[in-house]
Amino acid sequence: MAKNLPAKQRPVSAGNPPEDGESALDLEKRVEQNRIAIINSPSYRLAELDIDFLGRSEQRPVRMQLELLKTETLLRENKIATTVVVFGGTQIVPQGEAEARLKRARLHLKDHPDDPRLLREVARAESVLAKCRYYEEAREFGRIVSSSCQSDGKCDFVIITGGGPGIMEAANRGAFEIGAKSVGLNIELPHEQEPNPYITPELCFQFHYFAMRKFHFILRAAALVVFPGGFGTLDELFNTLTLRQTGRMQEIPIILYGSEYWNGIIDFQRLADEGVIADEHLDLIHYADTPQDAWEIIANFHAVD
Repeated sequence: MAKNLPAKQRPVSAGNPPEDGESALDLEKRVEQNRIAIINSPSYRLAELDIDFLGRSEQRPVRMQLELLKTETLLRENKIATTVVVFGGTQIVPQGEAEARLKRARLHLKDHPDDPRLLREVARAESVLAKCRYYEEAREFGRIVSSSCQSDGKCDFVIITGGGPGIMEAANRGAFEIGAKSVGLNIELPHEQEPNPYITPELCFQFHYFAMRKFHFILRAAALVVFPGGFGTLDELFNTLTLRQTGRMQEIPIILYGSEYWNGIIDFQRLADEGVIADEHLDLIHYADTPQDAWEIIANFHAVD
């Protein structure tokens, strides 16, 4: 059958004689080109090394499984038994940074004192400065938890954050400053986000899927401590509250740090009064206003000496 095909469609092999005026040298050259094309073909790559194939939409389940298994494997290898999850806003920074931001905002406003956008920028910078104490308190909380439970090779109550700046950085920093391990679960975002520099290097992970990241936040959690924050912080808070409300995860204390902030942001009592949650669901929530208070809630809940 092959002999009846046009020359360009005939199977090419070293044993094929030249035909239709093709010289032996041309045939040899064409065979060599085809050999190189075979070696370089994406189909010839090992599947585990074929990033283009793994990135295809139909491979999403495989990628999700890899994100699940990689993090789980390395946490086990590092003997991370239980964690204390710390969430909070990326904009809550040390006092020096907050003061510099306010100074810049006021300088901009000085040139355009009636610009509503610049007036808003100053007001927001003043609000951030007023909350900078939460950075230092998250840092102190990270120190307290890590010094209480990481000794003699034990890895209980390890601080775990989203790996970013702000409150997350502060909690990782507290652990770092006393030589303790801490975990960061960073997320791939449209705008580049580098992990904060205080995470234990072998315990810093990058995720594409929020679902897998949330899974690992909850899997080993012995407590959740939620500092003031925005949409991302609220998302993680309500995700955990829902899992606890429905009995789909282990019992842990959920601590809202900064009662003044949270009472102004969410009226949980109103939810119960409206009948959309049960009164006993309010018992899922604890409040703390000092790092020591937050730790004592956790220690009492788990009967830690």
